[in-house]
Amino acid sequence: MNMKRKWKLSNLYLIFVFIVLYAPIFYLMYYSFNKAGNMHDFTGFTWEWYKEVFHDTRLMIIVINTLVIALLASAISTVIGVMGALAIRFVKRRRTKNTLLSFNNVLIVSPDVIIGASFLILFTIAGIKLGFTSVLISHIAFCIPIVVLMVLPKLQEMSPTLIDAARDLGASQWDVLSKVILPYITPGIFAGFFMALTYSLDDFAVTFFVTGNGYSTLSVEIYSRARQGISLTINALSTLLFFFSIILVIGYYLINQRQARTNGMGVRK
Repeated sequence: MNMKRKWKLSNLYLIFVFIVLYAPIFYLMYYSFNKAGNMHDFTGFTWEWYKEVFHDTRLMIIVINTLVIALLASAISTVIGVMGALAIRFVKRRRTKNTLLSFNNVLIVSPDVIIGASFLILFTIAGIKLGFTSVLISHIAFCIPIVVLMVLPKLQEMSPTLIDAARDLGASQWDVLSKVILPYITPGIFAGFFMALTYSLDDFAVTFFVTGNGYSTLSVEIYSRARQGISLTINALSTLLFFFSIILVIGYYLINQRQARTNGMGVRK
């Protein structure tokens, strides 16, 4: 009886949490189709605000800027993050390993405002013009620790005997890396890439500090437009971004499922 009661309470709590998280999003999405142009009275269904999004040339350029930054930052940070995770995993001294992990985790736990201000000071001193380059460098920097944390568990899960067996069979260092280690940690690499992509797309605080005149990303643009007043174009744009995030999550899930099936078939063989 107690177990049943606990199960019901846990379900009610979970439902409550999901309502708190998703109710504002669905409210925003609902009024993105409002013909009245406000978020109070729904007078009829319309695609007008979505048409405005696609007809806004400046906004489309900003969308392209955001996607280019996110894809480049996630790809570069994934490569660097995988190398960093390998270095942390295979370092022999425990103290050195803990030190590297601590340095890696500092960027994750540090407030975004501090990171953004630090990058702004760095770029100002170095004479780097604020814009595409400054945003890309800062996004790569805060995405790398995320990739490392996604890849490390897969490396720690991997049995050392796999590497020893490959070396006993005459595999070179490159063969061990490319044919044993990387295929095994592929789910972690994909997880790191998608997490980095999501963080880059969503980041506002750091980007706000390092964005220069004439260059902007979606998060900064939505913030600046929201300050000017309620516009259902923002609702429409936010709805499109939400569905894009869902597609990313589904893509990541399908890749994981495919990888799991492939591993399962390999085990059965």
